[in-house]
Amino acid sequence: MTDRPFVPVRIAVLTVSDTRSLAEDRSGDTLVARIEAAGHILAARNILPDERAQIADQLRAWCADPEVDVVISTGGTGLTGRDVTVEAHRDVYEKEIDAFGTVFTHVSMAKIGTSAVQSRATGGVARGTYLFALPGSPGACKDAWDEILVKQLDYRHMPCNFVEIMPRLDEHLRRK
Repeated sequence: MTDRPFVPVRIAVLTVSDTRSLAEDRSGDTLVARIEAAGHILAARNILPDERAQIADQLRAWCADPEVDVVISTGGTGLTGRDVTVEAHRDVYEKEIDAFGTVFTHVSMAKIGTSAVQSRATGGVARGTYLFALPGSPGACKDAWDEILVKQLDYRHMPCNFVEIMPRLDEHLRRK
């Protein structure tokens, strides 16, 4: 850390599940608690079924909302036929953050061994908004937040972080 000031970011949380309600959303609750404990702002929260078009539409809506800087989804990243969150994210991405999935796999290997290969966690950018898709377990959400996102979403983290380049994410959309 440096003597840079903390810069809170506005984060939306999307839980993808055919069965969970807000009252049963332990993974979403885990993310919300960590987001708020870190000093960030919960900008929005929603639960949607494992439907690719609905997920992509919600991601696009949040990317178009100037009150949302980051979207974190949980659920639907596995290998079963209903797991379509990764595909929905990729429908929206302008750029994929390839190393996010790699680093998440590395973190997961330390916790769950080779079962980490079953996760398709991913990250990307669209319309100046960061998007991350995490597995649907509270443990995976804790690992992704505690080991990766809490640091990369903190302007004070050095040598670099996502927050410091946030103003330039959509520079290609602005007139020269």
